[in-house]
Amino acid sequence: MAISRRDFLKFSGGTAVAAGAASLGLAPEEAAAKEIELRTKGAKETKTICPYCSVGCGIVVHTKDGKVINTEGDTEHPISEGTLCSKGSSLYQIINNPARLTKPKYRAAGASEWKEVEWDWTLDEIAKRIKATRDKTFKTTSKSKMKEKQPDGTEKEVEKDFVVNRTDGISHVGSAALDNEECYMLQKLLRSWGLVYIEHQARI
Repeated sequence: MAISRRDFLKFSGGTAVAAGAASLGLAPEEAAAKEIELRTKGAKETKTICPYCSVGCGIVVHTKDGKVINTEGDTEHPISEGTLCSKGSSLYQIINNPARLTKPKYRAAGASEWKEVEWDWTLDEIAKRIKATRDKTFKTTSKSKMKEKQPDGTEKEVEKDFVVNRTDGISHVGSAALDNEECYMLQKLLRSWGLVYIEHQARI
């Protein structure tokens, strides 16, 4: 009987798992659950939402000594009921990844290299640039054409100034990881700045 290398590995791996489970008197499903239980014993359990897309699947995160040791689907979550896509299943690798950036990086105009900067400097710089852009592009009024009824009963197109108090120089795109309350607060903040170009990843 011809057997491929892939089939051989699947068969031998499955046999090893089945043999190990059988020696403990457990079914394969029970053995897998037992392995997770042993790995997360004594760990703190926190429930959160997957940050990737707008579906909002539930994730259970286990931490021990300040480190993430396991992530899995939340079976009690009403949307995903414990299931995760391939991206959600790999969530553990977001934090446990040697290539993960833990500090912001900045490349000055004309520079060829990125340099690591502190969060306080970054947030101050973002605030200064938002303020400068808003001040430069802010409009208190805007002209618009409209039809106006004349004394003789006819309509005439006229151009009028309307109060708008807005900036066309800044736009904002919301994240799918934001909940309703966060989106509500963001709307109030962005509208107070005078933004009109406000979108959300879940709608796009």
